[in-house]
Amino acid sequence: MNTTVSAQLGLRLVVPDRTTVPLLAGLEYAADDPYAIRMAFYVGDDEPVEWIFARELLTVGIVRKVGDGDVEVWPGSDDGTLNIALSSPFGDALFEVPLSPLADFLHRTYQTVPAGEETEFIDIDAELENLLWPS
Repeated sequence: MNTTVSAQLGLRLVVPDRTTVPLLAGLEYAADDPYAIRMAFYVGDDEPVEWIFARELLTVGIVRKVGDGDVEVWPGSDDGTLNIALSSPFGDALFEVPLSPLADFLHRTYQTVPAGEETEFIDIDAELENLLWPS
């Protein structure tokens, strides 16, 4: 069984004057970290900026506004996009993500690790060892 799922998405950064800048983002999901989705934003030739999202946050955000603080997700006004707002000490960003490829990616993550079965994919002993023995 494949334990990772990845995809690349073309998305748009919405800048203050409401114009958009096209970007590429890489999505990565691994069964051994079953609650998280890593999204790497590629901006020019710089190293990608990576954010980690709760898989459930992106899933729920398809149907209603969800999130608090650093990450908020909500359906786009045209039903073909998902809005993701990120906030950090370095600034805020709003992204428009095409819904169809994101939904396909999420579907594949749930085929890899079904909802409600995430704990079966976590190595509790390894997690405890990481917590108890500082590197």
